[in-house]
Amino acid sequence: MNSYANDSGLNAAGRFGRFSYLAWNCLLAIVMLLFIAVIAVIFPSLLQGAADGLPALAMIIFGILYLAVLYFTFVFTIRRLHDRSHSGWLSLLMLVPFANAILALYLIFAKGDAHANQFGPPRAVQTWEKVLGWIYVLIFPIGIMAAIAIPAYHDYAQRAQQAQAELQQPAE
Repeated sequence: MNSYANDSGLNAAGRFGRFSYLAWNCLLAIVMLLFIAVIAVIFPSLLQGAADGLPALAMIIFGILYLAVLYFTFVFTIRRLHDRSHSGWLSLLMLVPFANAILALYLIFAKGDAHANQFGPPRAVQTWEKVLGWIYVLIFPIGIMAAIAIPAYHDYAQRAQQAQAELQQPAE
């Protein structure tokens, strides 16, 4: 049905295995971060008014970026659902709180169909997709641990400073 030569990862037709799904999401995150960095460097004045709220131009630019990321996230989710022989309409669960987390875990851990299904044959995972997929697998848990550990460390450091300050105060 689909040959890899005609199988662009940027359209919803076809299938994505687990590593292809993770790799394309990792690539999307990298492109998004680079785009935001370029905007911040080229237009630093857009972000300078952040204390008063972002200017209208910055909101428009970030709105367009958000819509592009949302579109490609849906495309990648639909392709991954196709690999599991499910309808792409299930991707609408991404808009439902709590269900979106369950869907994401399902898409990451569920094994795809080994044989051709109604959406085509299994798609071969390219070498660069394997590399980016593993990077995503390794970076994501590290990011979660950092998001938990850094605030906990700051809280610990503040409590330690308060305790040290209390010990240094002369008794009355």
